[in-house]
Amino acid sequence: QVQLVESGGGLVQAGGSLRLSCAASGSIFAIDTMGWYRQAPGKERELVAIMPSGGSTNYADSVKGRFTISRDNTKNTVYLQMNSLKPEDTAVYYCNAEVAISLRLKFHEVWGQGTLVTVSS
Repeated sequence: QVQLVESGGGLVQAGGSLRLSCAASGSIFAIDTMGWYRQAPGKERELVAIMPSGGSTNYADSVKGRFTISRDNTKNTVYLQMNSLKPEDTAVYYCNAEVAISLRLKFHEVWGQGTLVTVSS
């Protein structure tokens, strides 16, 4: 069983910063893309940033220039550095990963439990 464990969420003042972490554990053979999504109350879940294993990155237009995704493949961990936070960034942030658990290399999508980020004005 593969599990994604997130940490780093909390309450922060507008203009401040937070760093989210997500560590994958369990019977993992390989991990391809890892990324972050978020969902605000009453809104659909949306992509924030993704990072394939090869190192390329994609960001939502709303966070470009403020958020940075990175990963440490030796630790099976992905990070999201969030700077210049705005109240509109308030949401539950979810970690996501494409994981293969055997030599069959069939990748499956795994989600974390979510961590709440609240940005006050």
